[in-house]
Amino acid sequence: MVSASLDMLEESLVKKIEIMKLIQDENEKQKELLKNPEEVDEKAFDEILDIKDGYIDQLTKLDDGFQSLFDRVKDDVGQNKELYKNQIKRMQGLIQEITGLSASIEAAEHRNKKLAEIYFSTARRKMEFSRQTSTAAFNYYQTMNNYKDVPPQFLDNRN
Repeated sequence: MVSASLDMLEESLVKKIEIMKLIQDENEKQKELLKNPEEVDEKAFDEILDIKDGYIDQLTKLDDGFQSLFDRVKDDVGQNKELYKNQIKRMQGLIQEITGLSASIEAAEHRNKKLAEIYFSTARRKMEFSRQTSTAAFNYYQTMNNYKDVPPQFLDNRN
């Protein structure tokens, strides 16, 4: 029973590593997408965020399942550490790999956040410029329309 539970815990850790590697791949795609803020494909950017959100949901479910299973076998494993030494050692190695991946993902997320901030700043400047341009065009249009009503300036109106 305990050995089978430890196998399931180990399998959960392996799945977590696989998902974290997929998140790393999406982070690289996001980095490539954001590296030129003038040419960002917003649809692709949204798709990457949706994909990463799905992966994060999967990680959360795996973590919840891992924790509940671990809580059930924790006492038995603690009392018989020598019996499960090999499985524990393999899981410790997987947990170290997960820790490394987690740090790598966090660094990539931080880098991508900075790239996204640059993109949004550029987009805001473009919108501000467009707003100023359209305001100037509208003011010019209104000014030109008002000139229709200006009476002739050099005509003598005396009878």
